[in-house]
Amino acid sequence: GATANKASHNRTRALQSHSSPEGKEEPEPLSLELEYIPRKRGKNPMKAVGLAWYSLYTRTWLGYLFYRQQLRRARNRYPKGHSKTQPRLFNGVKVLPIPVLSDNYSYLIIDTQAQLAVAVDPSDPRAVQASIEKEGVTLVAILCTHKHWDHSGGNRDLSRRHRDCRVYGSPQDGIPYLTHPLCHQDVVSVGRLQIRALATPGHTQGHLVYLLDGEPYKGPSCLFSGDLLFLSGCGRTFEGNAETMLSSLDTVLGLGDDTLLWPGHEYAEENLGFAGVVEPENLARERKMQWVQRQRLERKGTCPSTLGEERSYNPFLRTHCLALQEALGPGPGPTGDDDCSRAQLLEELRRLKDMHKSK
Repeated sequence: GATANKASHNRTRALQSHSSPEGKEEPEPLSLELEYIPRKRGKNPMKAVGLAWYSLYTRTWLGYLFYRQQLRRARNRYPKGHSKTQPRLFNGVKVLPIPVLSDNYSYLIIDTQAQLAVAVDPSDPRAVQASIEKEGVTLVAILCTHKHWDHSGGNRDLSRRHRDCRVYGSPQDGIPYLTHPLCHQDVVSVGRLQIRALATPGHTQGHLVYLLDGEPYKGPSCLFSGDLLFLSGCGRTFEGNAETMLSSLDTVLGLGDDTLLWPGHEYAEENLGFAGVVEPENLARERKMQWVQRQRLERKGTCPSTLGEERSYNPFLRTHCLALQEALGPGPGPTGDDDCSRAQLLEELRRLKDMHKSK
């Protein structure tokens, strides 16, 4: 951990959160006293803000107004999206990544026979609507992983445009324009799409991930992970602790290796850089980094990966590995509790990641 400790100061991820504007007309965006820093490779589009701001961003209109400012700037800078993406077409099912804001991904999951679509985390309603029209599908459901505006900001406009569209999410998370609350293991059915909600608290109290069952179309299952899990990374623990996040990550670890991972952000290059600091001898990480760097040089997206791949190089899924435990971990807990030591290791990894500054 010594190398990571030499990295420069903490780069807190952008906090785009909300208090639901239910029933109110959207105000004109205000000019906030916050500096916008253009996105560089592997960097977040906002100046870092401390955790002390988190309540302000999640519980007041400032978070919403800041999201509107981000949206406007990102549309100007990336009129065709921040990355070039490719859809995955299976037997009658299509998964379409939509690059939005400066590094977010929204998704359309389409039953191509019924021409029905589900949107996941539609933060830019204009970009999502353009994809809906291009695909010639009917939007019938929105799945929100969590409340932050960079994942839920399009709920209002899309649900108003598509009157029969249902908005799903956790009732614990204050999802804007929520119509259909979900609990752990609830299933959303749209045509031949069977999508299971899994409770994964930690980033937020009510964070959900969504698992598209591959069996009906004889293909791989797909995990839409929001801000729980990224390629070689995981989300910050804003509304939980290390034990909570470890339990949520273990929920994902219980899924099959061939499950495709569709994350909420394009963080691959930065995350793999950090993984190289804590596991410099990991050859799987090195191979993946070479591929990711080639992709990013051409501004191509890096999703999906697979959970099998993630197990091989994502340090946040490798807290059971002896090499990481010996390098960074505190050793077994006072009662020999392995889960306790894994949670402490996860907490240390998160601390080092927050200090890490990619070159």
